Amino acid sequence: MRKPKIAILGATGVVGREILKITEELDVEYEDIKFLSSARSAGSSIMFKGKEYIVEEASPESFEGINIVMASAGAGTSRTFAPEIVKRGGVIIDNSSAFRMDADVPLVISGVNDEDLRNHKGIVANPNCSTSQLMLVLEPLKKFGIKRLIVSTYQAVSGAGLAAINELRDNTTAYLENKPFENHCFKKPIAFNVIPQIDVFCENGYTKEEMKVVNETRKILHLDESTMISCTAARVPVFNGHSEAVDIEFENEVMPDEVRKILSDSYGVKVIDNPEEYAYPTTRDASGVNPVFVGRIRKNLAFNNGISLWCVADNLRIGAALNTVRICKKVIEMGLF
Repeated sequence: MRKPKIAILGATGVVGREILKITEELDVEYEDIKFLSSARSAGSSIMFKGKEYIVEEASPESFEGINIVMASAGAGTSRTFAPEIVKRGGVIIDNSSAFRMDADVPLVISGVNDEDLRNHKGIVANPNCSTSQLMLVLEPLKKFGIKRLIVSTYQAVSGAGLAAINELRDNTTAYLENKPFENHCFKKPIAFNVIPQIDVFCENGYTKEEMKVVNETRKILHLDESTMISCTAARVPVFNGHSEAVDIEFENEVMPDEVRKILSDSYGVKVIDNPEEYAYPTTRDASGVNPVFVGRIRKNLAFNNGISLWCVADNLRIGAALNTVRICKKVIEMGLF
């Protein structure tokens, strides 16, 4: 198996540092590796596999001879550098929203639609964090025919970056000490609050975050446009770990015990579901580990052939860095660079 030359773009950010950690954890094989950032972080040092590396400022020339780029530096940066990477023969695995809905860009969750990688033209998109954990749950159940899907997300502040993490901490401290506080990352104070807005509002009254779940789910699972999907996304005062309440109506009847069995045997999923013992997943179960945790599996009382469930995952891992690195490993294994 050929070993690629790898670059990590946005290496000093919250997700970028998680990519470093998981690249080491999953023992990704490479011939050479470099770490790139904006001018602000260039010159800082990074320890990786016991060796110190100096972070370089990203430029088009940075990608000469690079085979695979794992990028988590924002949509604008990705749009700037993706053409330069492709022009030089590299493959960019992009964690931003820049290319997710482009018709000729595969949108991939490793273990769900790996075969779509064969269609890449130099760019592979990593889905939105709230979509990512949901796909590992829905893929094994797709055989029953997904007719209708309603998702409510409860998303941690780490999904909005380091500044949002700091704002939750500082806002909480100020509230407890009865001190004034001016929020910047969120439209409302986040401490002891739930904010029913993530990203900007669209003309249809949904936010961009909510429409990402709708559109990305259809693309990844290759669902027909007639499949009815709706989402409400809320930001909650949790540092890390997204939670989702999911209601699914199927074409065919399926019972909760069958869903438990299927998901228990599925890739990337762990079932914790024993209400009598108060066994169900929470964000603390998911933080820092890889599985998507599922519980509260039950018959939906409003849908025919309906199932309701609760799923939780570390949004910085499966929702971002973990899937990016897993895609990288698949690209290497499949010889697609």
